[in-house]
Amino acid sequence: MIRETFGAAMLLFGATAGAQATEVSIKTLNSGPGGMMVFDPAFVKIQPGDTVRFVPTDKGHNAELIKGMAPEGAPTFKTVVSREETVTFDKPGLYGFKCSPHYIMGMVGLIEVGDKPENLEAAKAVQHGKLAAKRFEPLFANVQ
Repeated sequence: MIRETFGAAMLLFGATAGAQATEVSIKTLNSGPGGMMVFDPAFVKIQPGDTVRFVPTDKGHNAELIKGMAPEGAPTFKTVVSREETVTFDKPGLYGFKCSPHYIMGMVGLIEVGDKPENLEAAKAVQHGKLAAKRFEPLFANVQ
């Protein structure tokens, strides 16, 4: 009886051990890969339930969801300027985000949650300023 209970517990542990969510960090930088006013990395691919930590490496930045660049029904987010915060992404799809103070300078990023996002075309259709649109082009090329 003890062996059966222990065996069942080990099976349950094994089934849940691989299902743990992960956390990735995205830094806000005045200068970095891709030029001035950037997120590093600007593109991340995660799984539903994973968390992104927005790290204000250089102060004066935040991260805010861009309207129209998230799956339908997904919650919006806007971090406080210069404050490290986390956002958990439960719904599969693409999430475009910006630094509110530096969006006009092209400070944008893209998060792919899960595989084959259904909102790819809708996210691509969102209009941006010239610099943000230019920075989104290579980010969309990463989407699988």
